[in-house]
Amino acid sequence: MTGTQDIRIGSFRVRTVTAPLPQPHKTASGTLHAAPLVLLDIGTDAGVVGSAYLFPYAAHFLRPLALLVAELEDLVKGQPLMPRDIWQMFRTKSRLAGWPGLMASAVGGIDMALWDALAKAHELPLAALLGTAPRPIWVYDSLGQMGPEETARDIERSLKDGFRAFKVKSGAPDPREDVAVARAIKSVAGEDAWVAMDFNQAFTADEAVKRMHLLDHEGLAWIEEPVAWDDVTGHASVRASIATPVQSGENWYGARDMARMLEAGALDHAMPDAMRIGGVTGWMEVAGLAAAHNIPVSSHLFPDHSVHLLATTPTGHILEWFDLAGTLLAERPKIEDGMVLPPDLPGAGIIWNEKAIDEFAA
Repeated sequence: MTGTQDIRIGSFRVRTVTAPLPQPHKTASGTLHAAPLVLLDIGTDAGVVGSAYLFPYAAHFLRPLALLVAELEDLVKGQPLMPRDIWQMFRTKSRLAGWPGLMASAVGGIDMALWDALAKAHELPLAALLGTAPRPIWVYDSLGQMGPEETARDIERSLKDGFRAFKVKSGAPDPREDVAVARAIKSVAGEDAWVAMDFNQAFTADEAVKRMHLLDHEGLAWIEEPVAWDDVTGHASVRASIATPVQSGENWYGARDMARMLEAGALDHAMPDAMRIGGVTGWMEVAGLAAAHNIPVSSHLFPDHSVHLLATTPTGHILEWFDLAGTLLAERPKIEDGMVLPPDLPGAGIIWNEKAIDEFAA
């Protein structure tokens, strides 16, 4: 094994794909039929290649994000493989241009790929490189917005796939339908089933509270993003007015966003997104802040990296399973009896299915 300080970052390989989903994923904000993804491979002079994928959410952001990632190569090529130093350099250089949005997403993806390369250079799984043995993590199946009957059928499928916990998108025009969906899940999975709901920022604080006065009696694990993600006051108002725990964090762009929520008393659970939060480096900052405030941490998307990151998080809670890149990957974490097991591979375990990538190239 080459000493890490001797490994230099090489060229970027950036590709774009549109990965099909097994079924349309409907939310209160719209329906996702396929996932636009930027695939990133970063070479090194030691021969190891670090890999990650990025999700810009909408197809019209796919090319801009890919171009930004490619342009950032010049800032890191030839630098030592020190992900935290690279991350801090990007933060410094983006002070005037701005950080939230595409810049944070691009740096998050680069950071994930660099940590993947570093773990591979040490021939270790990512969790082990970060100081924790890889282990099974509690997992929930993240489902779309559906009526009660369709939800019940999806829960039956999910149970067969090994899941024992579930989240659905909520916010139907008639709030009584959300109640019916919650009860449909428990009619299939059992009254003690773990169930969460996600409003996807669809409501004002007053509207969210009115809806939650119905849902508060359904024993939900949390309600997610009841108002706009950056409406700290609204989150705090909802949390103070309902009995169900409040979850937020998938749209944070760093630990300062979480700090503002904590100061306002606006959340019970934290849910960073590995890409938006700043990759592995950004995640570890949030994990420390969550531990200091005893806030349970779950993940948003990116199960390949998240299964390792949650293992290293002191207050790690549960992993969201929404496998955007599943059709593009040769190896997947395994779901068994409500737990997700990382593959026994170095790094984050990302191995591309090149035939699928060629088929779905965007």
